[in-house]
Amino acid sequence: MSQIPGYAAAMPEIEDAGIRIGAAAQALGVSVDTLRRWERDGKIRFEREGGRRVLPVDELARMLRARTPKASSSARNRMSGIVVDVERDGVMAKVDLACGPFRIVSLMSREAADELGLRPGVSATAVVKATTVVVER
Repeated sequence: MSQIPGYAAAMPEIEDAGIRIGAAAQALGVSVDTLRRWERDGKIRFEREGGRRVLPVDELARMLRARTPKASSSARNRMSGIVVDVERDGVMAKVDLACGPFRIVSLMSREAADELGLRPGVSATAVVKATTVVVER
């Protein structure tokens, strides 16, 4: 399976399930209708699970690499993406997000990660201000 640049290994927690079309659209910064049109035009490949379109993780990684990052001069940046890994210990959690072509890592309390329901495959937004990363859902 292809990997998102900067990731040491593919994330097995979402490898089989894939990413739902709505979450994939959000991660790519396009509408669901755009993804359906891209599928019809052969630009993207979805699988069907129980009548739902699911984007394989390697296909999402390919599309994220192909997109050009948007420049921004704002001091505060919000980057929507998909959680690809969460490592929890007794007190802390490390959350890895794929936001377009960027890998965002946030360290937060385990309690915050649990309250946000962060797990591989869910959509989330990284809010970056200076050196602090705040993750929202």
